[in-house]
Amino acid sequence: MKYITILFTILALGLIAYNVTELDFDNLFEGQSIIALITIVASLCAIALLQVLRLSKRVDSKLKGRP
Repeated sequence: MKYITILFTILALGLIAYNVTELDFDNLFEGQSIIALITIVASLCAIALLQVLRLSKRVDSKLKGRP
């Protein structure tokens, strides 16, 4: 599970990096820029959820006495 969450986190970071290049800073809320902004926010949410999942799995393993 740990490696899957790391992989998805790296993929989300890649999506953020790609979408930052798609932004048009002169017209941020028009055309392709708004789609890029939405994708950046969605990727940030996915990263936050993945980190919560990793933390909850770590707490669960500590409670059950596994390393």
